Amino acid sequence: MNPHLRAPCAAVLCAAAFAAQAQSVYKCTLDGKVSYSDMPCPAGAAASPMPAVPATPAGAAASADLLRMQTESAALRKARQKTEEREALEAERAARRAAAQRKRCAKLALAKQWADEDARGASPANLAKARLRAKRAGESLAVECGH
Repeated sequence: MNPHLRAPCAAVLCAAAFAAQAQSVYKCTLDGKVSYSDMPCPAGAAASPMPAVPATPAGAAASADLLRMQTESAALRKARQKTEEREALEAERAARRAAAQRKRCAKLALAKQWADEDARGASPANLAKARLRAKRAGESLAVECGH
């Protein structure tokens, strides 16, 4: 037997067995204490019979219920698998975007470092241009990467 069918079949068989043994239940009140029993209440106790548990559908109805449950289970399993695949794909895309962003930030940080080095070693005639390039490299890094 298919292992996925064992639990639903067992549940249907248990329900059928319990339905076959359904009996009346009595609610007894004696000295303000309530008790439940399958036997009639003792003398002097207030009794109120409770309705018996209704029988479960048998045969074809139980088979139809089982088939419906199996169909729903398969549909839910398929939906869960689709959701998991979609989430995995989105996580992969997010990881690629994060890696690309780290690479851009590393390039901008390196460009800033080089511009700062150029500004430190610039001749007096080129010092203003080198400082401007270093400033712009720093601004690019700050805008793109928040540094």
